[in-house]
Amino acid sequence: MKQTRIIFFGTTEFASGILQTLIDEGYNVVAVVSQPDKPVGRKHTIQMTPTHALADQYQIPVIQPDLLKEHVDDVLRYEPELILTCAYGQFVPVRILEYPRFGCINVHPSLLPKYRGGAPIHHAVMGGETETGVSLIQMTKAMDAGDIYARVTTPLGKDETMAELNERLLVLSKQLVKENLEDYIAGKLVGEPQDDNKVILGLNITKEEEKVQFAVEDVQTLYNHIRGLIDWPMPYGVVDGKRMKFCKVRMRKEDPQVKPGEILGFKNHAMEVASIGGIIEVYELQPEGKSRMTADAYANGAGRNMIGKVFE
Repeated sequence: MKQTRIIFFGTTEFASGILQTLIDEGYNVVAVVSQPDKPVGRKHTIQMTPTHALADQYQIPVIQPDLLKEHVDDVLRYEPELILTCAYGQFVPVRILEYPRFGCINVHPSLLPKYRGGAPIHHAVMGGETETGVSLIQMTKAMDAGDIYARVTTPLGKDETMAELNERLLVLSKQLVKENLEDYIAGKLVGEPQDDNKVILGLNITKEEEKVQFAVEDVQTLYNHIRGLIDWPMPYGVVDGKRMKFCKVRMRKEDPQVKPGEILGFKNHAMEVASIGGIIEVYELQPEGKSRMTADAYANGAGRNMIGKVFE
């Protein structure tokens, strides 16, 4: 079964972990399809995607089309018998979906049908979920809508951030592939249809969603929002006309009896900000134009002058 010709579709660091598992387990990965490499930094140096870099280490051919639908033949010339995808970033054309004799399957880091889309981990945290997991599904034309072949669940901690959960779900995803891929190829797994009445979308985070709204969100919703965007793309608020990113926070429930968003002061190594029904304790932050710093460091600089100012 491990000689099955597999093409892996994936782009991100998370996806590279799945690719590494396929390689370590001895599967026959004949090609990798990734999003194009992109320029980074002030010098716009071209940086390989994580999956491209990993594939290069093992001399696996890499295809990086801007538009996959225009390069279908480039993919199919590798004659895949199975396609496995994870965090690729483009829709896969029907011609590709219908080609492999063992079909196309996807590793998706949520308990589908919850959080279909490109940011399921962010949205599970932002949604205040207490449980999440990873699903192995059939790929279809519709986004993340295929039958579920296997899944693994895990509790989601009340203070866990997206970055922390991302690391744990990668471990579970690798485990899911190790334990189920051979059985899938052998035809031993039976797919379970998703309940379309229970669909929740987990689409890519928008620029608007990066900003937290102290005047609108209650303390628990605000806390979930902030946790769900740490460490990427990083949540921020606007105070005194400038952005401030929140890098490490906690919350406590009480009635601050002041305007939501008001900076109350500095206490126990945190900057305290009033919110609806509670306090957001900011332990690490990044003021606009500055480096990330502790609340203590901020208090010793410009922070004391911000007491009484209000986040929008």
